[in-house]
Amino acid sequence: MHALFEESGKFLAGRILSEADTSAQVELDSGKRVKVKSANILLKFDKPAPAELIAQAQAQAAQIDLDLAWEFAPEEEFGFADLARDYFSDKATLAEQAGALFRLYDAPHYFRRSGKGRFKKAPAEILQQALAGIEKKKQIQAQITAWAEQLGAGECPGPIREQLYKILFRPDKNAAEYKAVVEASRATRLAPLDLLHRAGAIESAYEFHWKRFLFDHFPKGTQFPALQAPQPPADLPLAEVQAFSIDDSATTEIDDALSVRGLGTGTVTVGIHIAAPGLAIVPGTPLDQLGRSRLSTVYMPGYKITMLPDEVVQIYTLDEGRANPAVSLYVTVDEATLETTASETRLERVPVQVNFRHDKLDHIVTEQWLADPSFEVEGTPEVLQGKRAELTFLQRWAKHLKAGRELVRGKPENFNRPDYNFRLVGNGGAEPRGNEQVEISVRKRGAPLDLIVAEAAIVANSTWGGWMAELGVPGIYRSQASLAPGIKVRMSTKAQPHAGIGVKSYAWATSPLRRYVDLVNQWQIIACARHGKTAALAAPFKPKDAELFGIISSFDGAYSAYNGYQAGMERFWTLKYLQQHAITELTATVIKEGMGGGLLVRADDLPLVFPVLGVTGLPRGAHVRVRLGEIDEIALDVSGTLIERLDGDAAAAADGAEDSAEDDEEAVAGPIAIAVDMNETDGTPAADPAQP
Repeated sequence: MHALFEESGKFLAGRILSEADTSAQVELDSGKRVKVKSANILLKFDKPAPAELIAQAQAQAAQIDLDLAWEFAPEEEFGFADLARDYFSDKATLAEQAGALFRLYDAPHYFRRSGKGRFKKAPAEILQQALAGIEKKKQIQAQITAWAEQLGAGECPGPIREQLYKILFRPDKNAAEYKAVVEASRATRLAPLDLLHRAGAIESAYEFHWKRFLFDHFPKGTQFPALQAPQPPADLPLAEVQAFSIDDSATTEIDDALSVRGLGTGTVTVGIHIAAPGLAIVPGTPLDQLGRSRLSTVYMPGYKITMLPDEVVQIYTLDEGRANPAVSLYVTVDEATLETTASETRLERVPVQVNFRHDKLDHIVTEQWLADPSFEVEGTPEVLQGKRAELTFLQRWAKHLKAGRELVRGKPENFNRPDYNFRLVGNGGAEPRGNEQVEISVRKRGAPLDLIVAEAAIVANSTWGGWMAELGVPGIYRSQASLAPGIKVRMSTKAQPHAGIGVKSYAWATSPLRRYVDLVNQWQIIACARHGKTAALAAPFKPKDAELFGIISSFDGAYSAYNGYQAGMERFWTLKYLQQHAITELTATVIKEGMGGGLLVRADDLPLVFPVLGVTGLPRGAHVRVRLGEIDEIALDVSGTLIERLDGDAAAAADGAEDSAEDDEEAVAGPIAIAVDMNETDGTPAADPAQP
């Protein structure tokens, strides 16, 4: 005697070895013996053999027309043998009965299971909905297959091109477009990014990086909504100074300016004047919400996305030739000792005489030009000559301030690495296309004008930070507990020491047109200037205000992402520079052993950190010549092979490499993390998809 039974959703047949009231021992054709509950046995038979019956039943099942079977089926619950007798004949064979069982079981949209071998047909409206869903699914699968075939043939369908960045970085894994990419990747055995690039979905490397950034951070675009630009208060007093700013030529958001009075009197007053949008922009207004949504201006070679609309910037930027609203810090300095004796904050209009551009003046304003009044440089502008004495004093003061901070730091600040300026020829500030000719120039860090601006900003930020803390007004501070390895700068609402700078407290407040935290701190500083000891009651943000913590969290994430994008675009244009100038070899300095073997090196004359493969054992600071490999503009990747080790002072170079090893490690391009998982099963998302 044989039995056909159901086991874990499968139909099996075998020879009955023994049988009790509630179960039976059945031997399968494979020789395996299983214990089967009596309720699970659906048919008992002597002939044919189990395997033969299943084969015959499957053939019969394939011939059953489900629509016809549904019409034949009774409205009430029925057994599979009942349907077989209605569909085939009242003397339905064993194979026909088993065939009916298989067909009914595999058609749950037509027949609902009511028990072992028992069924009930689905209502007509439910059946129609199910059939429509099945047909739609077939059409979607056909579309997925067609799109996958197009991708495999090197052509990108329009819907996939339109959703490229969503598919790669934030996909709906049930979407047909995503599934087509997965299917095509499996079929071609190409990584999704390579597949899409080959199919023309990525028009250019620059567009890929730019649109990915917009997708992540500006999904609604970079245009500003129509908002009315607020005007500054009309009753601000006019400052009795002639200020000047120092920025590069591309700067339109001029946040800070300086003034000097009292030279030769023994007591000098240095004015540090900060653009004051906080005098008119009110917390909670649409313009504030706009600034809070962007949090910072985004910089990149040849272009920028400003935090505030241009019409607002133009009202408050410290343009030359007009009196601009400002929050001014006046610092009284002993002219002989350069010690600070007093400070005062005022809200006023500050006449700005000139906007100096350091990229046009660094070759003039040198240590020699400042130290020797008789030293002249051809082409020195008259207005610069008129400010020579003020600049000379400011540089003396800046060097004094820097030396004092270095005593607190416990070691000098290293300016052994230059800054690099990028210029896209003919770009004119418009959105780059990615094929512009790029020029890279070097600007030595710590140059006189750079030092003056940096030290003045530190004075303002540390003075105002301490003042807010003294008055009990919360602010947003940057602090660093120590210079020990791994101790990084963090942001908080507490005035704590910043070991890296060497000050007791440090609150960003000197770039309110470009950074939202500076605007927040400016509101608090304005309250201090207006209300003094009662400022804590009048300030927009109160102590332990949860909103401040939210701003810090949002700003940290956005500022890090913006800086990361800027670094990536600087790397992109550096790689473009190599291609445009057919540079195949570079001299470089070893930084450290690479994470995956080889060496990590920094180019001597370009802002480029990259791995040198296949060589180990060279010390940090070793000077080498490297042959460059193939450049990947999508991955922002290039590697090199060692040509030779050059003579040089490895120890001296190592000193400069030590402080920046972590930053250099981060500067090396890594693989682009996409969310397309070629290994996931259909309809089942990966457990932990990679995030961009």
